Amino acid sequence: MSGPIRRLGVVGAGTMGAGIAQLGVSAGIETILHDPIPEALERGAAQIGAGLDKGAARGRWTEAEADAARERLSTGSALEDLSDCELVIEAAPELPDLKRELFGRLAKVCPDAVLATNTSSIPVSSIATAAAKPENVVGMHFFNPPPVMRLLEVIAADQTGERALALARATGEAMGKHVIVAQDGPGFLVNRCGRPFYTEALRLLQERVADAAQIDRICRLAGGFRMGPFELMDLVGSDVGLAVAESFMELSYGEPRWRPNPIQARMVAAGRLGRKTGRGYYDYSVEPYRPEDPKRPDAASGPLPAPEGLIDCSARSLAAQRPDGVGFVRLLEAPLVELTRGAGTSDAAAEVAEAHFRSLGLLTEWVDDAPGLVIGRIVAQLVNEAHFALGEGVGSEADIDAALEIGLNHPHGPLAWGEAIGLPAVLATIDGLWQERREERYRAAPLLRRRVASLQRC
Repeated sequence: MSGPIRRLGVVGAGTMGAGIAQLGVSAGIETILHDPIPEALERGAAQIGAGLDKGAARGRWTEAEADAARERLSTGSALEDLSDCELVIEAAPELPDLKRELFGRLAKVCPDAVLATNTSSIPVSSIATAAAKPENVVGMHFFNPPPVMRLLEVIAADQTGERALALARATGEAMGKHVIVAQDGPGFLVNRCGRPFYTEALRLLQERVADAAQIDRICRLAGGFRMGPFELMDLVGSDVGLAVAESFMELSYGEPRWRPNPIQARMVAAGRLGRKTGRGYYDYSVEPYRPEDPKRPDAASGPLPAPEGLIDCSARSLAAQRPDGVGFVRLLEAPLVELTRGAGTSDAAAEVAEAHFRSLGLLTEWVDDAPGLVIGRIVAQLVNEAHFALGEGVGSEADIDAALEIGLNHPHGPLAWGEAIGLPAVLATIDGLWQERREERYRAAPLLRRRVASLQRC
């Protein structure tokens, strides 16, 4: 197949750069991989060859197609080797000064080419200022590993022209990616809209609503997530997570929704960075690092009746409603129900409530009291953040949902989730948290509040 461009340049032969170059040659585009370090260039070319061989072995393409793709790859140790390229994608380390210096040089070497940065966190607008023609600069945020991950996030800087945006999108589509377009800003779409999954989980842990293993288990069983937030933070590394959180805080000038959590700083100070150090929120010196999730119980032939004093805590805490009752939250048709007890809840009432839900074939998990408990609170914040992003014009509804569903493997996009739960219910959870916490992080997105008001008027 032929791509939208004849020749592609990739700067940086590390894991990301080599993966992007593999996508280029596989899309039928002559691709030049550049790195000033000969050993890195050799390793990158070898990684591409191994990737093409693996794809052929798995039947994704034929050996002849792999050989043809390999022929389309060349390497170059000088930036001048990229002078003929119509598109150059930079995959250098995440250092702002390095990237700006590189874009200044690239603009001289290939003055008419579209220059794309693969940054995941640096404002594209700040990189574009280094180029002689900033309208030619665009973000192309691939996810790791590029040949496997389906999403490509194209970022429009303030200076980006329509030609650069269209070429980046067309090239991504030729590479087989689902392309979304985001306006420049902290975290773009994927990392911004996915923040509450981590920030709210950390806050729940800080408030001792549940421990890390419980929160993860609830997210898997009640939310349908493949991994819980603490498992993912361990996988990425707490040092990386803290750096990202600090970057969000700096770029947003102190937005309360994105404030780093002291727990992150303590984990980094203690050297508990996650899997790479053998210890994070879990201990990886033992296998398995966590037990298997429990199986759903069989429903009783005659389910037990709902006990008196069973209180829905989706929008308000049990303490604010009936402290001697039993609070619960069940998200849609989830197989797990969260339960909480108040200061006046008897052991007998708690046992009856748990038995009731188990007779319905549902798992139960006891947590401390809070509006939305665990899963209701996390999902409400995901929906809320999506409405902030949508209202600020960062991306379209479809792209916001694709960002989390395809980019982060969430079970649903946040806006689709809001429609399924009901926006009034989401807003009630957010407002309940605000009423009880009085913190700016729990203010509702203006667009969410307007949408709910429109529904109520109708």
